[in-house]
Amino acid sequence: MISFTIFIVDDEPLVREGISLALRKFYRVEAFPSAEAAIESMPSNIPDMVLLDVGLPGMSGIQALEKIKQIHPDMIVIMITALEDVSTVVEAMKLGAHDYVVKPVQMDALMVSVRNALDAVSMRKEIQALHEKYLKENLPCFIGESDAVQNIMDIVKKAARSPDTPILIQGETGTGKELIARAIHYRSPHFKGPMIAVNCASIPKELIESELFGYEKGAFSGANRSGKTGLVEKANNGTLFLDEIGDLSLEAQAKLLRFLEDGEFYRVGGTRKQNIRTRVVSATNKNLLQMIEEERFRPDLYHRIAVVKIETPALNQRRDDILLIAKHFLVEFNQKLGKKFTGISPKAESTLKTFEWKGNVRELKNVIEKGVLLEEGPELMLQNLGLETTSQDNACIELENGTQLPPLPLAGIDFPAFIAAIESYYFQKALQLANGNESKAAKLLNLSRDSFRYRRKKLDHVG
Repeated sequence: MISFTIFIVDDEPLVREGISLALRKFYRVEAFPSAEAAIESMPSNIPDMVLLDVGLPGMSGIQALEKIKQIHPDMIVIMITALEDVSTVVEAMKLGAHDYVVKPVQMDALMVSVRNALDAVSMRKEIQALHEKYLKENLPCFIGESDAVQNIMDIVKKAARSPDTPILIQGETGTGKELIARAIHYRSPHFKGPMIAVNCASIPKELIESELFGYEKGAFSGANRSGKTGLVEKANNGTLFLDEIGDLSLEAQAKLLRFLEDGEFYRVGGTRKQNIRTRVVSATNKNLLQMIEEERFRPDLYHRIAVVKIETPALNQRRDDILLIAKHFLVEFNQKLGKKFTGISPKAESTLKTFEWKGNVRELKNVIEKGVLLEEGPELMLQNLGLETTSQDNACIELENGTQLPPLPLAGIDFPAFIAAIESYYFQKALQLANGNESKAAKLLNLSRDSFRYRRKKLDHVG
């Protein structure tokens, strides 16, 4: 099944026919003698790539490139030039040409250029399909196909229907807790209202009340003359996202609880009761139940904010999603940094899937951003990612008897084959050291002669 369409635009019939014949084996091809004819057909027939001659009659190749990029900014265009005209090539690249080939066209070189360019198109289509599936109506959500992700999104869709139900999101740092909070907000009846995010850990203890609930003018020394509207009030008819709620002091927890009970509060220094309606979504990477036992978190506040609970899985717990997320970030940083990466190398993919992601999705995003920023591609290579395992990850495990074993890789091992390989190696080595004498070889392995012979036969080493 042909999945890509390529336009060939060249005024020389032999060039058009030759390129068409070479590409038609793999792609759907349409050939045009002029840029005007090709552009005229684009509204109803958008190609994935255009091979565009520079020296066209009428509208030139450079003019056509500029026009095509105005209509379809993401269109892949490869220029064809009769002479290696540096100034023309530079101008074409500035206007967004992906690559260029020189006449007479070498078909092998052309095919390589076309395949590399279409790899980028393929990856963009893959990510677009993911976005259409997971980001319908441009609503935030996780990228991934694992059961854990699907379960979370099911809870999000159900919980978001109520405009007031408090929700608690728990999980490690970097697992996307704020992303879930935004998904809840945009799926709620108050999606047109504001979403106010508050990092509770970043607000000094003595300012938390005034930051959350605001203050009247002259409420305290240094207060703004006109007073201040608090973050809670700014979230009226919307969503209040309290990130790192486990870092609130007990005093601040008590004041927050009073507001959550009835939606009423007083500004600092104020006498007029304020009444608002907002959904409170809280998040933490702490164990709140343990904090309750240690009397560092109020149980009544916990039960108030945790009407619905969502647990975000660590990235290491959903490894099947890692490459989908990595490709999503690759496309994002391609566009942001003006790069042309077409994919991730097999070695890099393998390492990404097995790496111990202690920083979760946030760490993965930073790794992809660094690789795209510092390198040119076309593939994101393993050496460009800067992934380093700790000495503990690489160290052998030493047993009580002094035996050293290699660490268990995150990808796992074929244990029966591993054991068989060890036995095979040591049986051969023992026989070699014993000059083929089974009794001496058995002693080297602390086995009886019968046991040695039995195991040797089992490993098919007899004869």
